[in-house]
Amino acid sequence: MTDAPKKPAKRKAAPRAAAKPRTKAKAMTDQQMRETVLAAALPHAAFDGFTDSVLQKAGDEAGVSRTDLARLFENGPISLVEFYSTHTDAEMESRLQAMDLKAMKIRERIAAAVKTRLAILKPHKEAARRAATLLSLPTHASLGAKLVYRTVDAMWRAAGDTSTDFNFYTKRGILAGVYGSTAMRWFNDTSEDEKPTDEFLAARIDNVMQFEKFKRKAKDALSNFPMFADWAKPKAK
Repeated sequence: MTDAPKKPAKRKAAPRAAAKPRTKAKAMTDQQMRETVLAAALPHAAFDGFTDSVLQKAGDEAGVSRTDLARLFENGPISLVEFYSTHTDAEMESRLQAMDLKAMKIRERIAAAVKTRLAILKPHKEAARRAATLLSLPTHASLGAKLVYRTVDAMWRAAGDTSTDFNFYTKRGILAGVYGSTAMRWFNDTSEDEKPTDEFLAARIDNVMQFEKFKRKAKDALSNFPMFADWAKPKAK
């Protein structure tokens, strides 16, 4: 009599892999979630740009749900770029407040502001370049202009500017040109000490200061002629 065939032994269930710990987004404020997503996105954006997939990947890494991600960045990647700029401005203002800007000449204050902002962007320089490229597209030109205005306005306020007349706008317009051209030079500066960028910035500020001196001299000279007297007087608010 043959032995009855043995039933195959049951397989032991493989032990479950421990769940990967994720950031508890529910314990964070909206601002903290935005900051966490931005920090996760910047390394990816350096290679892939600011795209939907990068935003979603950053949200997953930050532990932020797709629902919260859509709420916090309503317009997708371009909203992330806008927050990147705003967040950088806030950090710039914080660092400038810690400096003794009052002891500096106005040109030194402006140079310090521009250099400080570029220093904040430096750890993720390629991501910053990708953000600038995205904002230069015609579809985002309006937002790009608005963000540059916010940046230079913060710079002038940190430098102690209190103007409220036409100079308020001319100063910001001029500094927008200085900062924008310097940033483009910086993106292409591969030197270790970034001396070419510093020299470029100094030259741009020199041009502005020379223009301001010319404008003051012209205004003083023309004010001596009756036909230009009204032009030279301060405008009533």
